[in-house]
Amino acid sequence: MPIRTATRLDIDKVREINLLAFPESENQIVAALAVNLLGLETTPPTLSFIAEQDNEAVGHIAFSPVTVSNRDEYLAYTLAPLSVKPQHQRQQIGSTLIRHGMKLLSEMGVNLLLVYGDPKYYGRFGFNAETAAPYTPPYKLQYPFGWLGTTLRPHAQTKGPTEIICVEPLMRPELW
Repeated sequence: MPIRTATRLDIDKVREINLLAFPESENQIVAALAVNLLGLETTPPTLSFIAEQDNEAVGHIAFSPVTVSNRDEYLAYTLAPLSVKPQHQRQQIGSTLIRHGMKLLSEMGVNLLLVYGDPKYYGRFGFNAETAAPYTPPYKLQYPFGWLGTTLRPHAQTKGPTEIICVEPLMRPELW
């Protein structure tokens, strides 16, 4: 399955994937997040990928850097959002996108990847609550059990609560 970097030229495709993939109660805000992350210039870079099937964009994922307080040399990212068109779900498209991104982030020297999502789903990729526990998200979580992390490269584990700061499009309380 071809996976390619998404660009600002993919705004309509990314918006459509996210509008279809999420329930009506949250699809507008997630689609806006996905579009706002496209082409966002950050250092280190925000990454966005599209999965294609038969020349159709069927899945999307974004990874954006987070700042870990008092750890300037520490590279951490968050995964959000991940979306697959409903008629293409349960075909390993989301899994392929996650693995693709994790491999690239590891090659970039990223130490930690955080996600706010379903522990059963993300647990298959090594995400767990214990790894995420020391990192305080920017807002109170509606579902605290969904705050998960995985290490991509060996690093010194942070002790105690450490605040993270996300890129601007993720700094909206309704996303958390």
